[in-house]
Parts: sequence; structure tokens; C-alpha cells
Amino acid sequence: MTDVLKARIADVFNEPGCDKNQAKDAKERKKGCSKPLTPGAAAGGCAFDGAKIALQPLTDVVHLVHGPLACEGNGWDNRHASSSGPTLYRTGFTTDMTEMDIVMGSGEKRLYRAIKEAITRHNPPAVFVYATCVPAMIGDDIEAVCRHASEKLGTPCIPINAPGFVGSKNLGNKLAGEALIDHVIGTIEPDVITPTDVNILGEYNLSGELWQVKPLLDHLGIRVHACVTGDARYREVASCHRVAVNMMVCSTALINVARKMQERYGIPYFEGSFYGIGDTSDSLRLMARMLVERGAHASLIERTESLIAAEESRAWARIEPYKAALKGKRVLLYTGGVKSWSIVAALQEIGMEIVSTSVRKSTEEDKDRIRALMGGDAHMVDSIPPREMYAQLRRGDADIMLSGGRTQFVALKALTPWLDINQERHNAFAGYDGMVELVAELHKAVTNPVWQELRRPAPWEATDREAERAALLETAC
Repeated sequence: MTDVLKARIADVFNEPGCDKNQAKDAKERKKGCSKPLTPGAAAGGCAFDGAKIALQPLTDVVHLVHGPLACEGNGWDNRHASSSGPTLYRTGFTTDMTEMDIVMGSGEKRLYRAIKEAITRHNPPAVFVYATCVPAMIGDDIEAVCRHASEKLGTPCIPINAPGFVGSKNLGNKLAGEALIDHVIGTIEPDVITPTDVNILGEYNLSGELWQVKPLLDHLGIRVHACVTGDARYREVASCHRVAVNMMVCSTALINVARKMQERYGIPYFEGSFYGIGDTSDSLRLMARMLVERGAHASLIERTESLIAAEESRAWARIEPYKAALKGKRVLLYTGGVKSWSIVAALQEIGMEIVSTSVRKSTEEDKDRIRALMGGDAHMVDSIPPREMYAQLRRGDADIMLSGGRTQFVALKALTPWLDINQERHNAFAGYDGMVELVAELHKAVTNPVWQELRRPAPWEATDREAERAALLETAC
């Protein structure tokens, strides 16, 4: 590991914008935010995976993975981040390092040739080069190669120094943010600047969720200069340092970007959520107020309230037919980060009861919001072993589970309805329209007649139970 990478990781571990980090003493802070990885264990992704997840939604650049083929194969398109234009981000690029490159030390030459070929074939505005474990361990200097390639080929080559062994996926998110701050943001001046320009940070346009929110902002005259990184273009991100306000959607991922943009360019930021009717309205209000404070016309606040009233009324009218079937239904929410509280608020709005919500990857601020919503710590859990999760669902502690794809089979085995709420999902749940979509999907899952059929005892099970009941009655007599 190079001294530059060590210094960058130490800087991320000491992130002053992270409430969870600042609650620790200096010794604990140096250990980082996440538990250390155990070799061979399923840890939910490595640092490389986290960096690729955070940056791959940049749609018009080449994402070149320097390492063995499997690293790119495992990390390619693992989120349904949609694009309204370029599709270059969906092409996998890798140097496909072999044992010969390792033995002969030819990795850097191979990387330069790959960069040159990608630029010649695709003429991208930039090339993002990701380090993986193998070249990092043998000492390939991707930053030097990227500098040389940028000078020789005239195209920005951005080193993403986040090899998998340095830590968890969340650390990789932050290292990706460091690369944007160091090599991308501020390198191009925007063509147009308005008093209502904003950036949305930590939003990846999963299944098109950004497109459920952007029309609301367009209606208010609020211009999204850059979404970092969902449906983003390189030039937008490189010139996003002149906006009036930054909105943080997922603070555990890119809080370092928001904090450093505030320090370097004087851009204030706030954390908000577009999940749920109330949270969407609150985010729009706060964004409008901050923009007015930064020079936007005062009428923006009044127009925002008018839009909120109209959209809330329309959303609740569409949700009304589903409320009776969902009211009082119990939910086991097994996710993390911002969704640990934003989805709670959304479900409570329609009268559902939260059995518990996981706080994996959640900050102390996230946990405080959960306490405010649910009252105390009783409903917060860290990680639930599959056996215990199965037992809970089999006992009937919850009527439906919302989680990621990794735990869906636990719910299905327990004959419990399940809905995908994580990044692999194919449904968009952001904004007012997204809340209506979420409620419709919940209703569809809970009321599906297949669950009643599956839970009905099989003929041989019914016979066994009758015999057991008769034996117990005979004993009692």
C-alpha cells in the first residue's frame, strides 16, 4: 500500500462530517467506520466494489478495472442505475491481468495500453481507472500511469485507488469521493450559473428514481446541475463546484464530498430523503429555504408550498384504496444507511407497524431519527443471523419483510411475503409517485393469494395433526 493511499484512508477515517466517527476517541477513530474484513467471509463487498458502485453511474466515461478479469466480472452493473443518454458505462473494461503480468512486472505497461485503446475506440471525456488487490500488492502505481496517460493522450485519466483489501464497501464509497474531489470536481467551469442550481450527492438513479424527483424540481425552477453520480455526465460533475446548495441523500457514502465542497467552495449542504411523502416534502422545503438564503427569489418558498400541497393531495388520493389492507400490517425492515429511517417514515405514514429495522451502515444521526420515529432503541437491530430471522418470520412476528436480495430466500422459506428494497430492485420508490408505487407493491405482495395456499397444511400434515390431537385428548381423559 502506497504512502498516498495510507494518508487518504487515514483522512477518510478522521472524517469530521461523520457523526459516528466523531463519537469515538482518537484511537478508535483510526480503526475506521466498519468492522475489519475476514478473509473468505461474505462481508457485503470490498472497497473496490464500493468505489465502483459509487462511480459507475457516471454514464459517459470509460470505467477501466486494472486487475484480473473476475474483478470486473463481479463488479459490473451490480445496480440498476439508469441513463437518459450515454450507455458507455455499461461496457466492461478491464486490463485482464494474468500470472505473467505479475511475474514479469508488466502491469503498468498493460494498463497504459488499455487506456490508450479505450480512448482510441470510444473517445470518452475521461477514463476512470480502478485499482484492485493484485496490482496494488505488486506495487503498480496507477496514479503515475494516469498522469502520464493524461499528458500523452489529452484525456483526463482519473485514478481510483481503492483496492479491495483496504476495507469495506463503505470505505470504498468514500475513497471514490476522494478521487472526485482530488481529480474531477473543480476542473471545469460551468457554462451557465443560476441562483437555483443544486447538486444531489449520493443518489444513483436506481431504476430511474432520480426521474421521479427531477420533474418536481424542474416545476419549481430548481436546476439539478449534477447528480453525483446517478445519470451523470463527466462535465457536469467536473463543473459542479459553482452551485448554491448540495443535498446529501446518503451521508454514509459521500459525506466527505459534501464537507470538502463546503470548505473549498463555500457550498452549504443538508441531508434529506426522497422516500416517503413527508420526507419528500421536508426536503423540498429545506432546499427552497436554503436557496432563498443563497440569493434565489423569495417567491420560491411560496411556490414550493403550493406544489407540496398539490402533490401530497394527489398522492394520498391514489394511496387511499390500499390503506385498509395495509393498516396494522407488521414489517421487518432489513436494510441500512439512510433507508433505515426514511423507509420507516414512509411505512408509518400508511399505518404499517415496524417490528424492527436494521442499522447496518447507519450513522448516529440515522439512529437518532429512528428513535424519534419509533421511540427508543427497542426496534433497532444490527445484523440478524439467517436462522434467527427465519425463526422470527416462521413464528409470524412480521407480515412482510423488506430487504435486499440476499435474504429473500429466508423469507420465502418461512412462507412470508418479501419485497426488494435495496439497490438491486427494479421498482423506483422515490418522491410522491414512488411512494404510491411502493404502497402498490406492498399491497400486491401482502394480499397475494399464493401465501394462503402455501400456508395451508398438506393432506398428510393435516392427518398427522388430527392424530396428534386425538392422542392428546385421549391422554387427558
